[in-house]
Amino acid sequence: MVSANSSSSTTGRRVALLTLGCARNEVDSEELAARLDADGWQVTTDGEGADVVLVNTCGFVEKAKQDSIETLLAAADTGAKVVAAGCMAERYGRELADSLPEAGAVLSFDDYPDISARLNAVLAGEQVVAHTPRDRRELLPLTPVDRHGSGVVVPGHAQQTARPAGGALVTDEHTPAHLRPVLRHRLDTGPVASLKLASGCDRRCAFCAIPAFRGAFVSRPPEELLAEAEWLARTGVRELVLVSENSTSYGKDLGDPRLLEKLLPQLAAVTGIVRVRASYLQPAETRPGLVETIATTPGVAAYFDLSFQHSSEPVLRRMRRFGSTARFLELLGSARELAPAAGARSNFIVGFPGETRADVDELVRFLSEARLDAIGMFDYSDEDGTEAAGLPGKVASATIKRRYDRLSALADELCSQRAEERLGSTVEVLVDTVDGGVVEGRAEHQAPEVDGSTTLVAPVGGGVDLAALRPGDLVRATVTGTEGVDLVAVPVELVSAAASPPGSAR
Repeated sequence: MVSANSSSSTTGRRVALLTLGCARNEVDSEELAARLDADGWQVTTDGEGADVVLVNTCGFVEKAKQDSIETLLAAADTGAKVVAAGCMAERYGRELADSLPEAGAVLSFDDYPDISARLNAVLAGEQVVAHTPRDRRELLPLTPVDRHGSGVVVPGHAQQTARPAGGALVTDEHTPAHLRPVLRHRLDTGPVASLKLASGCDRRCAFCAIPAFRGAFVSRPPEELLAEAEWLARTGVRELVLVSENSTSYGKDLGDPRLLEKLLPQLAAVTGIVRVRASYLQPAETRPGLVETIATTPGVAAYFDLSFQHSSEPVLRRMRRFGSTARFLELLGSARELAPAAGARSNFIVGFPGETRADVDELVRFLSEARLDAIGMFDYSDEDGTEAAGLPGKVASATIKRRYDRLSALADELCSQRAEERLGSTVEVLVDTVDGGVVEGRAEHQAPEVDGSTTLVAPVGGGVDLAALRPGDLVRATVTGTEGVDLVAVPVELVSAAASPPGSAR
């Protein structure tokens, strides 16, 4: 058990926070970092010389779980105390602790408010008993509008109700969101940051275990999101990436299922923000009004991250999802009618139980007509606790591999062709990095990490000075080349310059 003195002074203690998995986990890590920083910990992302390595694990699919295990073992080899948190830790709890003695503790989301005390206990050699996993959907009321104020811990949703030691302002739960300190400590200084719209999911997709360990769907209030967006902008963020398990459900538990349509223009109007990007859109919930808002609002990327998963109607029904090739093409067409150059990406699962050659042919037809900018292809595997794990009609592993290899090659070819369609077009590129004279950024259709990038090259005969560009600058550029999904472009105009650091000059 954790003793009463486990929250002793942490001054000078160093914790390394390693984050695996999705952007939602990154936001959760920055909440943990804020809690630890407020309690006197030195927070870093470098395990060298750390007293504790806190690994925010991913538990989505088998490969992600294996990566998490390997990261925990590698951290243990450094001699530091190792603590597992995040999705895999929440999903397996005591089972993970029993199978991984190298970890000093395996924590639940419920431990996050007391994270400093938990790490102190580990350093003191005390036993932190791992939790027995439970279905977190059962912790919140069934009716979405009754979920707020329940007191259930939802990572990435907390706000500080008091200023850290030394501050003059004391706040409580009744203080307006814009007056509360943001419970977030940035772990990098780049011009892009994720903003968590909501957590959890109410859908019951047959292949997905996430709702069981992330819980039911809970939106964050708009005023809280706007306050955090303003705070992020003051730290130098220029692009906000809105993340959740299902962004199209945003607001349904706040009494307004169209709230995202109203929020997007407000976020785009935040001083310093030049681009807002919505991600994790559920096709069955993507209403015409939301399509129009994303496609036509200044400052909002005309970018559609749509979770199709397949296009054969029989497979989608077995997945407990809705749609078809025709309906998905119609959705994409409605977006491109409003914004012809709109970006679109999706993920797909190959080899789902019962999938036939005809289903694969239907998926090939959809991919060939959809003109997607980026495609994530996954080979199906049974996941603990999912309905699909018990379904009949399992596809042989050799067949899954063959189909996966075929469709992955097709996806690469089609995405390269889509990039080539952009030759000669004008794109707005947000500069991400400048390293050794190489300027890398992303156009509107390129989300961070997953959708390729744009390399800016020096113009011939003058124009924008490439050497003067810095991360956070937004430039207009002409596409002159492609390398797979990546673009090469010549900057023609500086649209918006990032704020100069104090004491510097452009």
